[in-house]
Amino acid sequence: MNARTMETPSTTERTGERRPNGAAMAAFVAAGIGAFAVGLIVLLHEAGVITAPTLYGPSGAVSGRTTLAVVVWFLAWLVLHLAWRSRRVRPAPAVAATVVLTLLGILFTFPPLWGLF
Repeated sequence: MNARTMETPSTTERTGERRPNGAAMAAFVAAGIGAFAVGLIVLLHEAGVITAPTLYGPSGAVSGRTTLAVVVWFLAWLVLHLAWRSRRVRPAPAVAATVVLTLLGILFTFPPLWGLF
């Protein structure tokens, strides 16, 4: 092997230190929160609890609902990123939370569920 192509272990690998992964985990969890926000906003809109504004006429209230969800997603990402960016966050709970929140968000968008409220 050529000495130039040989990889040497990084300092963190040699010392056993783990690199911060908080920024990545913040992005994962924020995505789940954003998906949940879409579902929750749709459910609350259909139940008559909130009225989403129409931001673009041809698309109707869906433009307001998705815009609200994007704002929630961005704020969640910003807060989590600032809190976790230099930390080591366990991936399993973060990914599990993301999956649960995403599945709930998808479930809340189904019209048969709206009739229960």
